[in-house]
Amino acid sequence: MTIRVCVAGATGWVGKPLCAAVAAAEDLSLVGAVSRTHKGRSLSEAVIESLPDVTVSRSVAEALETPTDVLVDYTKADAVKGNVLAAVERGVHVVVGSSGLTDEDFVEINQAALDNKVGVIAAGNFAVTAVLLQRFACEAAKYLSQWEVIDYASDAKRDAPSGTARELAFRLDEVGRPSPTVPVEETLGERAARGLTLNGTQVHSLRLPGYVIAVEAVFGSKDERLTIRHDAGAGAGPYIQGTLLAIRKVPTLVGLVRGLDRIME
Repeated sequence: MTIRVCVAGATGWVGKPLCAAVAAAEDLSLVGAVSRTHKGRSLSEAVIESLPDVTVSRSVAEALETPTDVLVDYTKADAVKGNVLAAVERGVHVVVGSSGLTDEDFVEINQAALDNKVGVIAAGNFAVTAVLLQRFACEAAKYLSQWEVIDYASDAKRDAPSGTARELAFRLDEVGRPSPTVPVEETLGERAARGLTLNGTQVHSLRLPGYVIAVEAVFGSKDERLTIRHDAGAGAGPYIQGTLLAIRKVPTLVGLVRGLDRIME
């Protein structure tokens, strides 16, 4: 059966190559696209000539007037939650590649997905190396009792921490919480200098020119240190295969799944 796919953020950094990949797949059909900046134009005109002649919609609600099985969201932090809930309420499965969702948002989305009997897959990062970072960091957390996370992104990224860092903190919390020598609440001076406490982990977000996305899990023990780091390059290619995997898997699910590794095995 062919899976009908709509891409929100179709003209963005990941959206463009993702649209091309969906259109090229024999088991997928690109039936919708959302872009505020290209609304009303043909997708083949706005992105790549070889793409289907799909009219770009201004909103997810408008795009989903066309029968759709899976919405993929690669938009922005201020739009993603509304887009996901709009799709779920229409009985459409969702793959979330955007950042900016909080743990409380995920609780709400999971309940909505359960109520409407659809699946949602959300990953802070669909790149395989980011998945490996999570896996290796969680393994290290079983043996090392102190760690912090450093989150790097470009100066244009408004939301912090990144989805990758949020997901890492969430997964580390499933293993346990760090035991700092000096509790953060006992900091002398400005408490904010110790970063954000997220699921028990201190997260420090840097936003600087020259970065795309990078995340470090930094572990410390007596007389030794361990750093596990993921760096994204300038191209969106590493995210495509993971997203396609999620598109194919999500119609078989009910409720929310967080993390690409949860569906890789």
